[in-house]
Amino acid sequence: AKCQCKVVPRERTNCGYPGISAAECKKIGCCFNASVPSVPWCYNPKQKKVKKVCPNDPYTRINCGYPGIKPRECTKKGCCFRAHPAGVPWCFYHRVVEE
Repeated sequence: AKCQCKVVPRERTNCGYPGISAAECKKIGCCFNASVPSVPWCYNPKQKKVKKVCPNDPYTRINCGYPGIKPRECTKKGCCFRAHPAGVPWCFYHRVVEE
């Protein structure tokens, strides 16, 4: 994505090798911009913005606890807790989704 390459020159982290071509740089998944001297021209894109969500589908839950775990113990582990339905984990991991 183009917006991921909008990195302030002084915050660019090198992604390639000296003299790398624009094509080669893009081929390895990096950004290329040679408009500013003495900073990396081939650099790492910005991380995608992600957020943690508790998955809605109870059948895709990945267990994060143990049978009989209390809601507080579960959330203290940084996991989701929903005491329904039966037969699926009630304490389960977040999903990471792109914003």
